[in-house]
Amino acid sequence: MKLTTAIVLFFAPLITFANSSLPANRHISVQGTAEVLVEPDMAKILFKVNSVKNEPKAANNALENKVKLLIDGLNQFEITADDVVASNVKIEKTGMDYIETGDQALSEYSAIRTFEVTLNSIARVSDLTDFLLNQEVNAIQNIEFLSSKFEQLQAQAIQLAIEDAKIKANVLADSFNAKVGEVRTISSTKNSYDSGFSTAITKMHRSQQDNNSFPQIRSNDLHATISFKSSINVVFDLEITD
Repeated sequence: MKLTTAIVLFFAPLITFANSSLPANRHISVQGTAEVLVEPDMAKILFKVNSVKNEPKAANNALENKVKLLIDGLNQFEITADDVVASNVKIEKTGMDYIETGDQALSEYSAIRTFEVTLNSIARVSDLTDFLLNQEVNAIQNIEFLSSKFEQLQAQAIQLAIEDAKIKANVLADSFNAKVGEVRTISSTKNSYDSGFSTAITKMHRSQQDNNSFPQIRSNDLHATISFKSSINVVFDLEITD
């Protein structure tokens, strides 16, 4: 899959660091921020498998058969043992020993296992979820989008936040006939990662809503995206020019 990257820089106003000691000489405090948006090339799927029977052993045996068919079927998606994390079997009693009349009722037992599977081809997410549902997987609990270039993209976001801080400092200093000097402090670096869906419609100007021309969102307008964000607080010396 072709990787599409979008760079978003946020120009925040000049800020003061409430929890840091600023130098006594002239200085300028800025926050550099950046966001890198990319299309995912991997996915992690969390799901639960269970079997319900009248006896704990029968429930466990039925679950084992279900899991065997599941694991065998994952091979068609080039999913290896390293791509699968599974919980231990958990057996829960789901029925009641006695009904309201006092007569004994049959108890039921549920054998449960949770799986986390990493799929290395984002294009096959729909095929995998269809396969899981055909295998009577009880619940697909979460699908997380991932990138195989996680470290590189996070480092890119950090570097862009650094450049953003430099740009802001120089623009503000120049506006007051000053010049940015040496770096005094670097603090509060924050990095975050999030995955979800985005649409180009959300980037349109709000004025389109005001003139009642804002278009309807369709399902095929939504695209899976990963967001890498970084922010950094920097204090520079400030030199006054003649």
